[in-house]
Amino acid sequence: MIKVGVFGASGRVGRLLIEDLKTTDAMSLSTVFVRNSLDFSIDPSVLVTSDMQAFLHAADIIIDFSLPDACEILLEEAMKTPKPLVIGTTGLNTHQLNLLKEASERMPVLYATNMSLGVALLNKLVYQASAALEGFDIEIVEMHHRHKKDAPSGTALTLSQSAAAARGLDLDKVRVSGRDGNIGERSKDEIAVMALRGGDIVGRHTVGFYNDGEFIELNHTATSRNTFSKGALRAGKWLADKEAGLYSISDCLEL
Repeated sequence: MIKVGVFGASGRVGRLLIEDLKTTDAMSLSTVFVRNSLDFSIDPSVLVTSDMQAFLHAADIIIDFSLPDACEILLEEAMKTPKPLVIGTTGLNTHQLNLLKEASERMPVLYATNMSLGVALLNKLVYQASAALEGFDIEIVEMHHRHKKDAPSGTALTLSQSAAAARGLDLDKVRVSGRDGNIGERSKDEIAVMALRGGDIVGRHTVGFYNDGEFIELNHTATSRNTFSKGALRAGKWLADKEAGLYSISDCLEL
Protein backbone atom coordinates (compact mmCIF):
# COMPACT_ATOMS: atom_id res chain seq x y z
CA MET A 1 0.00 0.00 0.00
CA ILE A 2 1.45 3.34 -1.08
CA LYS A 3 1.04 6.00 1.60
CA VAL A 4 0.15 9.34 0.00
CA GLY A 5 0.72 12.81 1.41
CA VAL A 6 -1.45 15.58 -0.05
CA PHE A 7 0.08 19.05 -0.18
CA GLY A 8 -2.52 21.72 -0.92
CA ALA A 9 -5.34 19.75 0.70
CA SER A 10 -7.62 22.77 1.07
CA GLY A 11 -7.64 23.50 -2.67
CA ARG A 12 -10.14 22.23 -5.22
CA VAL A 13 -7.98 19.39 -6.54
CA GLY A 14 -6.57 18.65 -3.09
CA ARG A 15 -10.03 17.87 -1.76
CA LEU A 16 -10.74 15.65 -4.74
CA LEU A 17 -7.50 13.75 -4.14
CA ILE A 18 -8.62 13.04 -0.58
CA GLU A 19 -11.97 11.71 -1.83
CA ASP A 20 -10.54 9.72 -4.73
CA LEU A 21 -7.97 8.03 -2.50
CA LYS A 22 -10.84 6.36 -0.64
CA THR A 23 -11.55 4.25 -3.73
CA THR A 24 -8.05 3.94 -5.27
CA ASP A 25 -6.48 0.49 -5.19
CA ALA A 26 -3.04 0.09 -3.58
CA MET A 27 -2.97 3.69 -2.30
CA SER A 28 -4.11 5.32 0.91
CA LEU A 29 -4.09 8.82 2.37
CA SER A 30 -1.59 8.99 5.23
CA THR A 31 -1.09 12.72 5.82
CA VAL A 32 -2.08 16.21 4.70
CA PHE A 33 -0.13 19.41 5.18
CA VAL A 34 -1.99 22.50 6.38
CA ARG A 35 -0.73 25.95 7.27
CA ASN A 36 -3.52 26.58 9.77
CA SER A 37 -6.42 24.11 9.91
CA LEU A 38 -8.72 22.16 7.60
CA ASP A 39 -12.25 23.47 7.15
CA PHE A 40 -13.64 19.97 6.50
CA SER A 41 -13.58 16.68 8.36
CA ILE A 42 -11.05 13.95 7.62
CA ASP A 43 -10.43 10.39 8.80
CA PRO A 44 -8.83 10.57 12.28
CA SER A 45 -6.15 8.07 11.21
CA VAL A 46 -4.73 10.67 8.79
CA LEU A 47 -1.95 12.89 10.12
CA VAL A 48 -2.93 16.55 9.71
CA THR A 49 0.16 18.65 10.32
CA SER A 50 1.86 22.00 9.74
CA ASP A 51 5.26 20.40 10.37
CA MET A 52 6.79 19.85 6.94
CA GLN A 53 9.29 17.21 8.03
CA ALA A 54 6.63 15.24 9.92
CA PHE A 55 4.48 15.42 6.79
CA LEU A 56 7.28 14.10 4.57
CA HIS A 57 8.22 11.29 6.96
CA ALA A 58 4.59 10.09 7.11
CA ALA A 59 4.26 9.48 3.34
CA ASP A 60 5.75 7.30 0.61
CA ILE A 61 4.92 9.86 -2.10
CA ILE A 62 3.74 13.48 -2.08
CA ILE A 63 1.16 14.93 -4.46
CA ASP A 64 1.19 18.72 -4.69
CA PHE A 65 -1.58 20.97 -5.98
CA SER A 66 -0.84 24.20 -4.15
CA LEU A 67 0.49 27.66 -5.03
CA PRO A 68 3.96 28.48 -6.41
CA ASP A 69 5.36 29.87 -3.14
CA ALA A 70 4.10 26.86 -1.19
CA CYS A 71 5.49 24.47 -3.81
CA GLU A 72 8.87 26.18 -3.45
CA ILE A 73 8.89 25.45 0.30
CA LEU A 74 7.92 21.83 -0.38
CA LEU A 75 10.81 21.40 -2.82
CA GLU A 76 13.30 22.93 -0.39
CA GLU A 77 12.16 20.70 2.47
CA ALA A 78 11.99 17.57 0.30
CA MET A 79 15.67 17.94 -0.51
CA LYS A 80 16.32 17.32 3.21
CA THR A 81 13.98 14.29 3.20
CA PRO A 82 13.74 13.04 -0.40
CA LYS A 83 10.41 11.56 -1.49
CA PRO A 84 8.83 10.89 -4.88
CA LEU A 85 6.99 14.11 -5.78
CA VAL A 86 4.06 14.61 -8.15
CA ILE A 87 3.90 18.36 -8.81
CA GLY A 88 0.73 19.72 -10.38
CA THR A 89 1.12 23.35 -9.28
CA THR A 90 1.19 25.81 -12.18
CA GLY A 91 2.59 29.33 -12.50
CA LEU A 92 6.09 28.40 -11.28
CA ASN A 93 8.73 31.07 -11.87
CA THR A 94 12.24 30.46 -13.20
CA HIS A 95 13.75 30.00 -9.73
CA GLN A 96 11.06 27.52 -8.74
CA LEU A 97 11.49 25.54 -11.96
CA ASN A 98 15.25 25.41 -11.36
CA LEU A 99 14.60 24.24 -7.81
CA LEU A 100 12.34 21.51 -9.20
CA LYS A 101 15.15 20.35 -11.50
CA GLU A 102 17.59 20.38 -8.60
CA ALA A 103 15.19 18.27 -6.50
CA SER A 104 14.87 15.77 -9.34
CA GLU A 105 18.59 14.99 -9.00
CA ARG A 106 17.88 13.57 -5.54
CA MET A 107 14.42 12.01 -5.96
CA PRO A 108 11.91 11.14 -8.70
CA VAL A 109 9.84 14.19 -9.59
CA LEU A 110 6.93 14.15 -12.03
CA TYR A 111 5.98 17.65 -13.09
CA ALA A 112 2.92 18.28 -15.24
CA THR A 113 0.96 21.45 -15.87
CA ASN A 114 -2.02 19.22 -16.59
CA MET A 115 -2.52 15.65 -15.34
CA SER A 116 -5.16 14.53 -17.83
CA LEU A 117 -4.62 11.81 -20.43
CA GLY A 118 -6.34 13.94 -23.05
CA VAL A 119 -4.00 16.90 -22.63
CA ALA A 120 -0.96 14.62 -22.69
CA LEU A 121 -2.13 13.32 -26.07
CA LEU A 122 -2.98 16.85 -27.22
CA ASN A 123 0.60 17.96 -26.57
CA LYS A 124 1.87 15.16 -28.79
CA LEU A 125 -0.62 16.04 -31.55
CA VAL A 126 0.30 19.74 -31.34
CA TYR A 127 3.98 18.88 -31.83
CA GLN A 128 3.18 16.72 -34.84
CA ALA A 129 0.80 19.27 -36.38
CA SER A 130 3.21 22.17 -35.84
CA ALA A 131 6.00 20.30 -37.60
CA ALA A 132 3.81 19.10 -40.46
CA LEU A 133 1.90 22.34 -41.05
CA GLU A 134 4.88 24.57 -41.71
CA GLY A 135 3.74 28.08 -42.57
CA PHE A 136 0.40 27.81 -40.76
CA ASP A 137 -0.24 30.50 -38.12
CA ILE A 138 -0.55 29.14 -34.57
CA GLU A 139 -3.05 30.61 -32.12
CA ILE A 140 -3.82 29.15 -28.68
CA VAL A 141 -6.83 30.11 -26.57
CA GLU A 142 -7.41 28.87 -23.03
CA MET A 143 -10.48 29.37 -20.84
CA HIS A 144 -10.72 28.87 -17.06
CA HIS A 145 -12.88 29.79 -14.09
CA ARG A 146 -12.82 33.28 -12.61
CA HIS A 147 -10.72 32.21 -9.60
CA LYS A 148 -7.63 31.06 -11.53
CA LYS A 149 -4.68 33.24 -10.56
CA ASP A 150 -2.03 32.56 -13.24
CA ALA A 151 -2.36 33.45 -16.91
CA PRO A 152 -1.80 32.06 -19.43
CA SER A 153 -2.45 28.65 -17.92
CA GLY A 154 0.43 26.27 -17.43
CA THR A 155 -1.24 23.91 -19.87
CA ALA A 156 -1.43 26.58 -22.57
CA LEU A 157 2.24 27.42 -22.07
CA THR A 158 3.18 23.75 -22.34
CA LEU A 159 1.18 23.49 -25.57
CA SER A 160 2.93 26.57 -26.94
CA GLN A 161 6.30 25.05 -26.00
CA SER A 162 5.39 21.91 -27.94
CA ALA A 163 4.41 23.99 -30.97
CA ALA A 164 7.59 26.08 -30.82
CA ALA A 165 9.89 23.09 -30.28
CA ALA A 166 8.48 21.35 -33.35
CA ARG A 167 9.59 24.32 -35.48
CA GLY A 168 12.91 24.93 -33.71
CA LEU A 169 11.72 28.27 -32.34
CA ASP A 170 12.62 30.01 -29.06
CA LEU A 171 9.21 30.44 -27.43
CA ASP A 172 10.32 33.48 -25.41
CA LYS A 173 11.06 35.31 -28.67
CA VAL A 174 7.86 34.42 -30.55
CA ARG A 175 5.12 34.19 -27.90
CA VAL A 176 2.45 36.90 -27.82
CA SER A 177 -0.04 37.05 -24.95
CA GLY A 178 -2.08 40.11 -25.91
CA ARG A 179 -2.91 42.41 -28.79
CA ASP A 180 -4.17 45.96 -28.52
CA GLY A 181 -4.13 48.96 -30.83
CA ASN A 182 -2.49 49.40 -34.21
CA ILE A 183 0.25 46.81 -33.73
CA GLY A 184 0.80 45.92 -37.38
CA GLU A 185 0.48 42.60 -39.15
CA ARG A 186 1.00 39.26 -37.50
CA SER A 187 4.62 38.09 -37.78
CA LYS A 188 5.49 34.82 -39.52
CA ASP A 189 6.67 32.84 -36.48
CA GLU A 190 4.35 34.40 -33.92
CA ILE A 191 2.64 32.01 -31.48
CA ALA A 192 -0.23 33.67 -29.66
CA VAL A 193 -1.45 32.42 -26.28
CA MET A 194 -4.63 34.13 -25.09
CA ALA A 195 -6.36 33.68 -21.72
CA LEU A 196 -10.09 33.99 -20.99
CA ARG A 197 -11.55 33.89 -17.46
CA GLY A 198 -15.14 33.51 -16.31
CA GLY A 199 -17.72 31.51 -14.42
CA ASP A 200 -16.85 27.99 -13.29
CA ILE A 201 -15.11 26.71 -16.46
CA VAL A 202 -12.86 23.83 -15.41
CA GLY A 203 -10.56 24.16 -18.41
CA ARG A 204 -10.71 24.44 -22.18
CA HIS A 205 -7.72 24.66 -24.53
CA THR A 206 -7.85 25.20 -28.29
CA VAL A 207 -4.76 25.13 -30.52
CA GLY A 208 -5.47 26.42 -34.00
CA PHE A 209 -3.34 26.13 -37.14
CA TYR A 210 -4.52 28.70 -39.71
CA ASN A 211 -3.58 29.07 -43.36
CA ASP A 212 -5.09 30.70 -46.43
CA GLY A 213 -8.09 28.61 -47.44
CA GLU A 214 -8.05 26.15 -44.51
CA PHE A 215 -7.47 25.73 -40.81
CA ILE A 216 -7.31 22.96 -38.20
CA GLU A 217 -8.24 23.33 -34.53
CA LEU A 218 -7.30 20.83 -31.83
CA ASN A 219 -9.42 21.15 -28.71
CA HIS A 220 -9.52 19.67 -25.22
CA THR A 221 -12.23 20.39 -22.65
CA ALA A 222 -12.13 19.27 -19.03
CA THR A 223 -15.62 18.88 -17.61
CA SER A 224 -14.54 17.75 -14.12
CA ARG A 225 -11.52 18.37 -11.90
CA ASN A 226 -11.53 14.65 -11.13
CA THR A 227 -9.67 14.33 -14.42
CA PHE A 228 -6.72 16.02 -12.71
CA SER A 229 -6.94 14.24 -9.35
CA LYS A 230 -7.27 10.77 -10.88
CA GLY A 231 -4.46 11.53 -13.32
CA ALA A 232 -2.22 12.63 -10.44
CA LEU A 233 -2.95 9.43 -8.51
CA ARG A 234 -2.13 7.36 -11.57
CA ALA A 235 1.11 9.31 -11.91
CA GLY A 236 1.91 8.80 -8.23
CA LYS A 237 1.43 5.06 -8.44
CA TRP A 238 3.72 4.95 -11.48
CA LEU A 239 6.38 7.20 -9.91
CA ALA A 240 6.60 5.49 -6.52
CA ASP A 241 9.41 3.07 -7.45
CA LYS A 242 11.28 5.16 -10.02
CA GLU A 243 14.88 6.35 -9.80
CA ALA A 244 15.71 10.01 -9.23
CA GLY A 245 14.96 12.10 -12.30
CA LEU A 246 12.53 14.58 -13.82
CA TYR A 247 9.54 12.89 -15.44
CA SER A 248 6.49 14.08 -17.37
CA ILE A 249 2.93 12.86 -17.60
CA SER A 250 3.81 11.55 -21.08
CA ASP A 251 6.45 9.30 -19.49
CA CYS A 252 3.81 7.94 -17.14
CA LEU A 253 1.35 7.28 -19.97
CA GLU A 254 4.10 6.01 -22.33
CA LEU A 255 3.06 8.43 -25.09
